[in-house]
Amino acid sequence: MKVHSASFVVAVLFAAFTFSTQPSAQADTFGTSGNEFTIDFVNISNAGNIADSTTYGAVPYEYRASTYEITQDAITKATASGMANVTAGAWTGNQPAATISWYEAAAFVNFLNTSSGKTAAYNLTYSGSWSMALWSSDQAWTTGGTNRYRNKDAYYFLPSENEWYKAAYYNAAGTNYFLYPTASSTAPTAVASGTNAGTAVYDSAATNPAIVDIVGGLSPYGTMGQGGNVFEWNESAFDGSNSSSSEGRAIRGGGWSDAEGELRSSARNFGVPSSESFNVGFRVASVPEPSTYVLVLMGAGALYLWKRRKSSL
Repeated sequence: MKVHSASFVVAVLFAAFTFSTQPSAQADTFGTSGNEFTIDFVNISNAGNIADSTTYGAVPYEYRASTYEITQDAITKATASGMANVTAGAWTGNQPAATISWYEAAAFVNFLNTSSGKTAAYNLTYSGSWSMALWSSDQAWTTGGTNRYRNKDAYYFLPSENEWYKAAYYNAAGTNYFLYPTASSTAPTAVASGTNAGTAVYDSAATNPAIVDIVGGLSPYGTMGQGGNVFEWNESAFDGSNSSSSEGRAIRGGGWSDAEGELRSSARNFGVPSSESFNVGFRVASVPEPSTYVLVLMGAGALYLWKRRKSSL
């Protein structure tokens, strides 16, 4: 049997420690040469958390949520890299992609998957306009309940209403929920832009949405802009059933011109999936990166083998 040297054990344990102490944010890269773009993600942990009093927010698994809203620049570069029939033109550059339908947001997510060699999340077709079929029961996402909108093998997807809600409002330290997605139950200060804690772009403090990485304070998990800037599509049907491809989809978060009430955890809106608005954008979610515990276990196993070798000498 092959045994490893002490130097190998040290190397593995060092790698495990280094990996486990890195920040939880990750950046995934997409697009072709000259049109590459990145999406930053934060880990949404605490699997199996309880729901809020609103009944939303319980998620029985870990996942990732994009730190920021998807930008117009990402749409432009994805299109240049082969994505078709997705338009978003209300804003420019690193402002949020808006005037985009739920179907188009889902098509962008499909591009993230298929261009990375993964399975499309949504069963979309385009013939002059977008439509979607439900996945069969054996193809549907079943973790935490059957969801026939999302494929079971999808890596990137639009956040369900529960996933979106948890990333915005859940206070893991206190196992409760904040009222606003700025890690507080006190209404944020309205600003035109910035990154100060307890601020958000809303209440007409700005005349248009801000660049996505300067839209106020962070949620407890580190997302930005889930309150204000633009509303965001959720994957889920407004009634939560996900039983018809044409039913209205949940929209949350409020926009730059909206009052404080739209930022609250209790605020919900909906839109038909083909509709577009200059103040509705989206963010994406993903399955989690491999756990740091894998490396830790590797180190522990190597240490065990090394000790066995020493004891046999």
